[in-house]
Amino acid sequence: MIYKRSSALFDEAKKYIPGGVNSPVRAFNAVGGDPIYIKKAEGAYLYDEDGNKLIDYIASWGPMILGHAFQPVVDAVIDKTKKGTSFGTPTEIETEIAKLAVEMVPNIDKIRFVNSGTEACMSAVRLARGYTNREKIIKFAGCYHGHSDSFLIQAGSGAVTFGSPNSPGVTKGTAQDTLLANYNDLESVEKLIDGNPKQIACIILEPIAGNMGCISPTKEFIEGLRELCDDNDILLIFDEVMTGFRLGKGGAQEYLGIKADIVTFGKVIGGGLPVGAFAASSQIMNYLAPEGPVYQAGTLSGNPLAMSAGLAMLKELNANPEIYKELAEKTEYLHKGFQKVIDDSGLTAQVNREGSMISVHFCENKVNDFESAAEGNNETFKKYFHGMLNRGVYLPPSAFESYFLNNKLSYEDLDVTIQAFADLAPELK
Repeated sequence: MIYKRSSALFDEAKKYIPGGVNSPVRAFNAVGGDPIYIKKAEGAYLYDEDGNKLIDYIASWGPMILGHAFQPVVDAVIDKTKKGTSFGTPTEIETEIAKLAVEMVPNIDKIRFVNSGTEACMSAVRLARGYTNREKIIKFAGCYHGHSDSFLIQAGSGAVTFGSPNSPGVTKGTAQDTLLANYNDLESVEKLIDGNPKQIACIILEPIAGNMGCISPTKEFIEGLRELCDDNDILLIFDEVMTGFRLGKGGAQEYLGIKADIVTFGKVIGGGLPVGAFAASSQIMNYLAPEGPVYQAGTLSGNPLAMSAGLAMLKELNANPEIYKELAEKTEYLHKGFQKVIDDSGLTAQVNREGSMISVHFCENKVNDFESAAEGNNETFKKYFHGMLNRGVYLPPSAFESYFLNNKLSYEDLDVTIQAFADLAPELK
């Protein structure tokens, strides 16, 4: 794989941007080498600055569920741009997308739009604290909810990849209000609740984790969390920045059959533009300003370009729910192909999958939490990442990230990917 121009662009970027990137995982620190600079994307493919065509398995970390440059989204943004890019006033399209989102997702009455998943999760926790008049929260090791101070405690994903799971700049006071439990370990949650009676405002988690690879909750764990929250007047927050509108129209709540009290969104809900959101019942959401005492604001929240992209995306998904079945079938096909390669080659690896999310872990034991995900062989992963890249397949440059399939991927693309893994496998043993 030739990427001389990408390397030159990275050298230039490092002069003016910390680390040369605006989000740490993009720097390839976890896998070595220089990042690939993308010039354009269309459908299932990325085209880099050196002219290489790559099959894309990150989909801009999730939002491009229908492929890159999806025409209805492109047309909606262009049309809206001609009428002005930002007004700082309410617009009708905000209500249109809010109404559609509420119709698609169970257990929510109202939704507030923000500019990122981080902002959505930060705001959801503030709302939970204001609503319950409690200060402590419980999060799970390996779950990533953005870079707000409250969440950078065993954060998973980018924080782990970058080697700083507990970031400098997070105060001791903030850290003390964040209690850390283990994913898929209900007993660890019970101990925290028992040790902090009537102090916990909320439990926040990725209902299907994507920041320590793709990890599914056990039925006992996810149902137990709902019961614990009900019994102790704690709000359950589903961080559906990744899973919202990806696993199904109703996201993880619908997919798992579990009701959350507050849900956060990002990625797909913006159609590829910077959008986040948080939603709940009217009773909870009415605590937000200007109706209630919990303050949250944003100059560009509900930006008309972002709302037009998100609305076009949600309309397509709402009108064509078979997309979710097609995506799940493609992901299952990839899973079976990868598993055959692993079995035939004798590789030590695990494949996790849920819906259109999938990950490969180079370890002996099943991966069901942060500790087991951390057992993966990073040196093998580095060889795997660069080996697949050299064969024209672009994967997340971190062992702690889920892959996200888009529905423009063809079965031919999947076969090429499986064959690339098969060709590479002898080098990974």
